[in-house]
Amino acid sequence: MGLIRTALIGTLGYLGYKAYKKNQESGGVAFASGQTGNHRDAGPEAMGDKPVRSWNKADEESDESFPASDPPANY
Repeated sequence: MGLIRTALIGTLGYLGYKAYKKNQESGGVAFASGQTGNHRDAGPEAMGDKPVRSWNKADEESDESFPASDPPANY
């Protein structure tokens, strides 16, 4: 009984690790194909999921300034 439990836990751990590595290699949800590194480029064309509506100037500038704490100067 203990050997079966150990094998089951080991299998689940292995499958979890493989899923984790696959997610790491895919670049993440926010990145469009071709994006590399720890952050994505600004703009809707660099997003993994395309926005539902078209962006206005405020949307573009907000995305360009993220994650900075200061908003764009023309707000």
